[in-house]
Amino acid sequence: MSSLNSSLATALSGLMAEQGALEVTTNNVANVNTPGYSRQVPVLLTRDPIVEDHLTLGTGVNLQRVESIRDPILETQIQQEAQTQGQLDALVSALAETQTNFTTTGGDVGTAISKFFDSVNQLSTSPADLSLRQNVLTAAGNLASAFNVASNHLTAQRTSLDASVLQTVGQINQLTTQIAQLNQQISNLENVGETAGSFIDQRTQLIDQLSGLVDVSVIPTDNTITLSTANGTPLVAGQTSFQLTTQPDVSGVQHIFSQGSDITARIVSGNLGGLLATRDQHIPDIQNQLDTLASGIANAVNGVQAGGFDLNGNRGTNLFNAPPAAGAAAALSVALTDPSLVAASSDGTAGSNGNAEALYALRNQAVVNGQSPTDYYANIVFQVGNAAANANAEQSASNLVLQQLNDQRSAVSGVSLDQEAANMMRYQQAYAASAQVITTINSMMQTVINMKTT
Repeated sequence: MSSLNSSLATALSGLMAEQGALEVTTNNVANVNTPGYSRQVPVLLTRDPIVEDHLTLGTGVNLQRVESIRDPILETQIQQEAQTQGQLDALVSALAETQTNFTTTGGDVGTAISKFFDSVNQLSTSPADLSLRQNVLTAAGNLASAFNVASNHLTAQRTSLDASVLQTVGQINQLTTQIAQLNQQISNLENVGETAGSFIDQRTQLIDQLSGLVDVSVIPTDNTITLSTANGTPLVAGQTSFQLTTQPDVSGVQHIFSQGSDITARIVSGNLGGLLATRDQHIPDIQNQLDTLASGIANAVNGVQAGGFDLNGNRGTNLFNAPPAAGAAAALSVALTDPSLVAASSDGTAGSNGNAEALYALRNQAVVNGQSPTDYYANIVFQVGNAAANANAEQSASNLVLQQLNDQRSAVSGVSLDQEAANMMRYQQAYAASAQVITTINSMMQTVINMKTT
């Protein structure tokens, strides 16, 4: 009877183990379309055998644990590539907006430069014509306006990027808080031997999202993880998250702080890195070049004006208000309102066009950092377009790499319905076999009981 009881216990262990395995398979099938879900597998382990009369007898099987199938190295590669993609996404979007300031629309700086010098050239054909003189002032006003608009657009874009920095820091803080909470839940379960696969999947997804926002380094520690930026700034340590803060500098630009330390310059990847690179490097560089161009044109034109004579025979005065050392493009404006004050004459006579020709000659002279105005502007346009094209190409390459990595992760961790169907049939047959053994043993027990009562 005792051996029958042992056999019954063995069969029951098989029944329970296969039932658990079926539950794992059922859960896999249910989550086949769940984002971030990692396929689970039952781990069956033989129970410790017993020895009776020099015989070693098996005692059945246990469902020891349920494992989620993951590739930590692949996950690290995905998180690193997500950082690159996040940075490039922000960069491409910002540069595309910047590029709109430098497309030929009729009101752009390049077109305004050409039209200004064209108006001066037309004046040289009839220097006493007031309508042609007015055309020069109108073209000069349009040129100043084009510089003003381009510079103001860049300033507005920089302000918008600054707001995006604030928003992104808030998203980072929200994600690190959630990750710290999941660390606590995972630790609580694993400390008592329970499976925390679902929570680990959620944490992995959050880390993937965080990687898209900022450069993240993941350090596993026991049954939890520690997160920091690539330069070592702590983000999460176990169940504690470290919130980033922002504070404007004297110019109003937001800087990012961690525990009182300014880490703005040390954030180079993720969406936040792309925003900071555009806000603090690309746009200021373009604005500086526009200022240099505006200042160079204004000073050169004013210099030629001072060497000529207006329609009244007086020495010429500034055509443009002298621009400041910084912010010339935003501040550029026309000083003259009277067309007769344009200094077209080189000798004081009304019919002289020598100074108008000198003004027109500035078009091809090296008056801006050793380059002509049109060449210098063309170089700005090329730099902006080249940066945008390179960022687009890198973004496409990064998207492809990330897609391939995600496909590899799906192949490793994803649910295959064909495989789960095969597993379901296998576990079902094993379950039915164990049930049949139990039925047989029960029948044998009834026989033994009947024998004792007769």
